[in-house]
Amino acid sequence: MTESKDQREDARRRRFPAYPEYKDSGVDWLGEIPATWEAKRLRFIVRTGITKREVADLDPETEVSFVPMEAVREYGGIDPDSTKPLADVVDGYTYFCTGDVIVAKITPCFENGKGALATGLCNDVGFGTTELYVLRASFRVERRFLLYLTFGHHFRRIGTASMYGAGGQKRISENFIRDFRHPVPGLLEQRAIADFLDHETAKIDALVAKKERLIELLQEKRTALITRAVTRGLDPNAPMKDSGVEWLGEIPAHWDEKRVKWVARMESGHTPDKKVDAYWTDGDIPWVSLNDTRRLKAHDYISDTKYYTNELGLQNSSARLLPPRSVVFSRDATIGLCAITERAMAVSQHFIAWICGKEVTPEYLLRVFDAMQEELERLTMGATLRTIGMPEVNTLATPVPPADEQERIVGHIQRECVHLDALIAKVQEAIDHLKEFRNALIFAAVTGKIDVRAAFDEPAAALGDTR
Repeated sequence: MTESKDQREDARRRRFPAYPEYKDSGVDWLGEIPATWEAKRLRFIVRTGITKREVADLDPETEVSFVPMEAVREYGGIDPDSTKPLADVVDGYTYFCTGDVIVAKITPCFENGKGALATGLCNDVGFGTTELYVLRASFRVERRFLLYLTFGHHFRRIGTASMYGAGGQKRISENFIRDFRHPVPGLLEQRAIADFLDHETAKIDALVAKKERLIELLQEKRTALITRAVTRGLDPNAPMKDSGVEWLGEIPAHWDEKRVKWVARMESGHTPDKKVDAYWTDGDIPWVSLNDTRRLKAHDYISDTKYYTNELGLQNSSARLLPPRSVVFSRDATIGLCAITERAMAVSQHFIAWICGKEVTPEYLLRVFDAMQEELERLTMGATLRTIGMPEVNTLATPVPPADEQERIVGHIQRECVHLDALIAKVQEAIDHLKEFRNALIFAAVTGKIDVRAAFDEPAAALGDTR
């Protein structure tokens, strides 16, 4: 019998002691809490609505950290190295300072755990996207405890269920955060819990990092295999010629080299107005967006999407219904994620789609894009916001082998990648289990399901088999 996720979490909790006495919290999702804890609305222990008046006296030329959403990591940490003069960011951006907790408010960033404790800020001041909420801990709460509270899957799950808006950009409201009820122990106990979670999550994160590095190495090997096949062919003795394209180098002499736009028709994407619910109600048209990133990373074909629009949405936007077997290609955030559509679909403005002509098959073009990642990285290097512009897209080139050779190359890649893909999937499954445990541990600690106050008296990390 397969063990359920709840059963696995219960088993893990049993490795840590419970509190000696519990009471009813009065909160349905929470159940019982330690007898000395109190369930409080966050409005009573944190400040929201932090105003920019705090920096009104600073010199407008003061350098401050600029933190776009891409610089906010999932489940902790920011990249504060980008700076701008205060005058350039004081209008139109969200202000926070060292020690504040920032939480993404928009899907999928909120669901994926984007948030951090603001540290390392230039002159202790940061400005970021307006899609961030800022929480400032009062004297009643340890800011690291507050951070872990916002990481809890209960906070994210309930917040996701409360989101408002239509389409791909729903948001949590500030009222959700202010009215969210959570158990709160005394300040010393909060610090003990935060210390425990700092210690344990650091070990889990180190294991995750090692496994993610292994995936990177496997993917590099996979990319090298694909690159050789789509740029050199399968005949090691074939005469070669210079392609005239730097990233391609030499290609077989009997192949052509052409701009992608000459062998496939390019279609740009768009988003029907998210404020109009009618465009997203009873949607039957899959709409590929950045919400589908994980699916695109894992699969060569796509038939389902996170969000669906309808015919009315398409009629009132510049989004177009694309035919099956279009190659969708992300041009923002993670550049070059691609897949072949298995049904008619539309794409957001963060994507383009290629409709292949007679000279290349979708499967071969897909593999060319797989091989093109370093070139795409070069084209976007130095950009504050990760994107590839249409002028650069128009320069993308592809080898064009004869049709029968394309078919053999694609078949060869599929056969050779089976083992690598299985290894990558196995390591990814281990990563998912570690992250699941991390989330369960945070939930159990910050809600009082386990007592971690004596955790450092002996090794407390019951990670199980993490090999």
